[in-house]
Amino acid sequence: MILKTPRLLLRPWQETDAESLYDYAKDPRVGPIAGWPVHTSVENSRDIIREILSADETYAVTLMPGGAAVGSIGLLIGERSNLNIPVNEAEIGYWIGVPFWGQGLIPEAVRELMRHAFEDLNLDVLWCGYFDENEKSKRVGEKCGFKFHHTENKEWPLINAVKIQHITRLSKDEWREIQKCQ
Repeated sequence: MILKTPRLLLRPWQETDAESLYDYAKDPRVGPIAGWPVHTSVENSRDIIREILSADETYAVTLMPGGAAVGSIGLLIGERSNLNIPVNEAEIGYWIGVPFWGQGLIPEAVRELMRHAFEDLNLDVLWCGYFDENEKSKRVGEKCGFKFHHTENKEWPLINAVKIQHITRLSKDEWREIQKCQ
């Protein structure tokens, strides 16, 4: 599946994206605030593509036309999520490389993935979590209509830390209301 926005192409990850992924994922400002460790090499990034980013409903965020992968976005549907949600709901996750922060690219990608989740996949609810210190991720969720639901304090083994995570949600009906106002 390939999804398009005015500025972005969201497409499946490919092993040939490993160098681009490493360029952005080696920055310590990106992974740890999203719950995953800094990438250590191109080969490490290639392994991450094979083992994690090749999952269904996980997309490389690329700039149009046909640019390199500069971030990632995806849906963890039902039991794939860390949030203990039913099969008709999903958790959305995203990140983008530091040079692209502040350009509205991730909110644009999130809005398209929301459309895909509610219209194409017929999901009922989307969930989105962000860590206490991740103001950028919090703002993306707010811009896209997610509302605070609850806070969890939980262990994140990938980064060997206990983190405070704020959980937000958006129902299909709430999303439809937002669409009417745009």
